[in-house]
Amino acid sequence: MEQNDLATKSIPQLVMKLSIPMIIAQLVNGLYSIVDRIYLGHVEGAGAGILTGVGITYPIILLITAFSNLIGSGGGPRAAIRLGQKEQKKAEDIVAVSAASLIAMSVILMVIFYIFRKPLLYTFGASDATFRYADEYLVVYLIGTPFVLLTLGLNPFISAQGKTTMSMLTVIIGAVLNIILDPIFIFVFGMGAKGAAIATVISQFVSALYVVLFLAGKNSTLRLRFRDLRIDFPILMPILALGVSPFIMSATEAAINAAFNSRLQMIAGDMAVGTMTIFASILTFINMPLTGMNQAVTPLVSYNFGASLNDRVKKIYFFALKVEVLYCFLSCTFCNIFPKAVIGLFTSDAAMLEYAAPYMKFFITGFSIFGLQSCSQNTFVGLGQAGKSLFLAIFRKLILLIPLVYILSSTSLGVTGVFLAESISDATSATVTFTIFMLTLPGILRRGAPKT
Repeated sequence: MEQNDLATKSIPQLVMKLSIPMIIAQLVNGLYSIVDRIYLGHVEGAGAGILTGVGITYPIILLITAFSNLIGSGGGPRAAIRLGQKEQKKAEDIVAVSAASLIAMSVILMVIFYIFRKPLLYTFGASDATFRYADEYLVVYLIGTPFVLLTLGLNPFISAQGKTTMSMLTVIIGAVLNIILDPIFIFVFGMGAKGAAIATVISQFVSALYVVLFLAGKNSTLRLRFRDLRIDFPILMPILALGVSPFIMSATEAAINAAFNSRLQMIAGDMAVGTMTIFASILTFINMPLTGMNQAVTPLVSYNFGASLNDRVKKIYFFALKVEVLYCFLSCTFCNIFPKAVIGLFTSDAAMLEYAAPYMKFFITGFSIFGLQSCSQNTFVGLGQAGKSLFLAIFRKLILLIPLVYILSSTSLGVTGVFLAESISDATSATVTFTIFMLTLPGILRRGAPKT
């Protein structure tokens, strides 16, 4: 797609053309961790324990992902705005600094999480029965930290060019390889959790290699030149300022997951923690299309905002909003009508299935209006509104959800209160975010994109 198309084509046609490849990419990317859990949950005789153990590593995986968002979600829109302003060199400087920062962060994270993995895993809800599964998965997974950050952190620079089909392929290549390798390492080689991690690392390496080679090649509008790799703080700081909101959204997701697991371990034990692992997997998967659409819409908003095409910015937002709200409502309805069918994808343990099913409605119902939050939050990022986006990210998870987990679970609701906290937080934050967005959008558009 030509850059001029971003400013001229029909909005519905453009949004869907850009979004569909990204949605497919996100759905396939979600299979990295979800397929691991699906396979591991069906290991004969030990599936529930392995599933719970690997689920306990999820907050650490989310934290690693958060750092890729810090760079990618901050750098991608910045580069797209520069392209809209016809500042090619400045856009490519953003790519080079982002790549160097991702490499440096990955090494630091790998070392820190390896050293402190035992206390972290117990803090996040491990028991003596599940720690060994969590540990053997995490030790191998950490080897792939540089590949995770490069894939997820640089992919937004591909979609920022309007090349969402290529962005989709970079994810699909690794994810499909992971789906193929998982059963080989888990069942054929009998390696269990360690085998799932090995399959994931190999797949992540292939994805990272593909992303880097594309950005460094002649078909990329934004070229990654290895000689330009550097940590340049005047360029990096605006990237971090814009990326801090998506970073906190992911990082607080890790904090929430840890709070859920530790609280459930304290009041109900491994079965409740395993239920949370399944619910988190379900929510991750149904969130993937929202993430894919937002990854396509955010640079589209940024480009048109940078080009001062304010009417198109509004049309893009409202079209995406309608799609995301409808999707969230339908997804939530399906999970509430068929809870056992959805949960059964992740476990063949009859006891776990019977335990988890009644809690589904308490956990998922607030998601029915989450499209208001998702679309508005990410459009703020596309408009360069780091402060507003950051506040809303903190509001949903830190101000609402974490306190609600402990408050509601301390009442007669007990375990039900832990799961109900998610729904209350999602519905409340969605309403507040949409209200703030509608009140502030006219002023943002009137001021226009910054020139420096």
